[in-house]
Amino acid sequence: MKRIAVLTSGGDAPGMNAAIRAAVRYAIADGMSVCGIQRGYSGLLQNEFVEMNMRSVSDIVQRGGTVLRTARSREFMTDEGLATAVNNLSSHGIEGLIVIGGDGSFRGAKNLSECGIPTIGIPGTIDNDLGYTDYTLGFDTACNTVLDAINKLRDTMSSHDRICIIEVMGRNCGDLALYAGIGGGAELILVPEIKMGIEEIVGELRSYRDKGKYSSIIVLSEGAGKAPELREQIITRLGASVRATVLGHLQRGGSPSCRDRMLGADFGVKAVKLLKQNIGNRVVGVHDGKIFDMDIMEGVAVKKVFDYDLYNMANVINNSTVNS
Repeated sequence: MKRIAVLTSGGDAPGMNAAIRAAVRYAIADGMSVCGIQRGYSGLLQNEFVEMNMRSVSDIVQRGGTVLRTARSREFMTDEGLATAVNNLSSHGIEGLIVIGGDGSFRGAKNLSECGIPTIGIPGTIDNDLGYTDYTLGFDTACNTVLDAINKLRDTMSSHDRICIIEVMGRNCGDLALYAGIGGGAELILVPEIKMGIEEIVGELRSYRDKGKYSSIIVLSEGAGKAPELREQIITRLGASVRATVLGHLQRGGSPSCRDRMLGADFGVKAVKLLKQNIGNRVVGVHDGKIFDMDIMEGVAVKKVFDYDLYNMANVINNSTVNS
């Protein structure tokens, strides 16, 4: 294989640029030429191809987001859209493709592979909701972004004896709330995998207040509820001073952590190595610190398993009322 392309699709995630940079430079060093496709599958349909070289990926490893930009495309999921994509890739002499994104992006990669374009998927999403890999690109940086917010909000909540609800992303996966909640010492971590009723939540907060702790941090995963609604329910039942903060897209931005930069580099190089051998229809991932690859649909089909032991540990080490 002598000519490949790379695109980013779906939601952006810190570390995508590190993966682009590694893939481009490793491929060129191995005698391959590389095209970047702007705006994901939408740009693929619109022929938004750009030649890439060593210099075109300079000074991007520290940048958040994706220099190739990203977009979602319903048209690509149609038979006509897929045919146009294959034709555009072929007309540019592309023999293999790297797709950086989440599960929806991977399904598109599978379709391209089945049409004769070997495609490799790199997991890029802050949600960490792909079950086949221990970590996805961008998750660590997003955790640190949430952690920074927790630290700052705890300062002001403690000063005023207030409760603060911090709503984080994650869709139906509670990993972002769990990991950041543990790191930030949150008194309550609410995730979609474990249902917790309002009376139980208020009961926990009341027990803190009975023991003299009036300020608390609640980290709420978006799949488990909405911060403004939870705020009103707590105020009604507890009569406490409560603030709600929705971090939103703040979590997707920022310079990637060292861990995400390293992961992006490892993923990018692994993807190029696979394409060099004319291997497609694979996704790369990390397990127990080792980079591996597997069939795309087998990877997408792996159910995300929530770490209940980690959640139970959080309840013990973050609960200031235990045995007090």
